[in-house]
Amino acid sequence: MTAEKRHVHWLLWPFYAIWMLLATIVEMVGRLVAMILGLVLILVGVLVSLTIVGAIIGIPLALIGFLLFLRGIF
Repeated sequence: MTAEKRHVHWLLWPFYAIWMLLATIVEMVGRLVAMILGLVLILVGVLVSLTIVGAIIGIPLALIGFLLFLRGIF
């Protein structure tokens, strides 16, 4: 996140604070969903790649899940 300092008029400060709280909540929920989806894709990719034929699909699926999980963390 960028740390931009904005001057908000004191009459509008409660609305700005509520807006920033909602934006933070939505961002955190999005990160949580990305991490859960990443873990599910890793699990499915590992299960699919247990067979030799399924490894063609399973390894890239697990890799995409891992990248999605990393994106959720950072």
